[in-house]
Amino acid sequence: MVVKSEFEKLGLQTISVELGEVELEKEISDEQKEVLLENLQVLGFDLIDDKKTKTVERIKNLIVDLVHHKNNDLKINLSDYLAENLNQDYNSLSNLFSEIENTTIEKYFISQKIEKVKELLIYNELSLSEIADILNYSNVAHLSNQFKKITGFTPTSFKQSKDKKRIQIENL
Repeated sequence: MVVKSEFEKLGLQTISVELGEVELEKEISDEQKEVLLENLQVLGFDLIDDKKTKTVERIKNLIVDLVHHKNNDLKINLSDYLAENLNQDYNSLSNLFSEIENTTIEKYFISQKIEKVKELLIYNELSLSEIADILNYSNVAHLSNQFKKITGFTPTSFKQSKDKKRIQIENL
């Protein structure tokens, strides 16, 4: 809503506003783009204009959506999911992502899953076994090992700690 509002303030008609993407009815001028960029940066957003960066953002958005909103789809193969949704070969997507982000798609995916685990542990509504199942871990031990490797805590010690800090999605 905030992003859409900024476009409307400048008299720019949007066709759709999705996570990380805005489709406009017509092209905008360089001056409008500059003003829009300044307004969006004040709000903590940025404009992505080049094709490589757009593709990387689409990869991130697909992963975030998959992990945080489509738990049932986590059983599918990540490389197939990305290749199918972006209509590109996974190897080229992987190379591009690594080049731009200095990390792999798999590591980004794991970091998103660990953040989801933290969220679910904080809510304290599910057992570790249920969390492992929801996030498609083969077993609790696998989840626990990965969690400890990324956070330095076991899930149980994290759950008991008073310092339950989560990383904002955009900072991963």
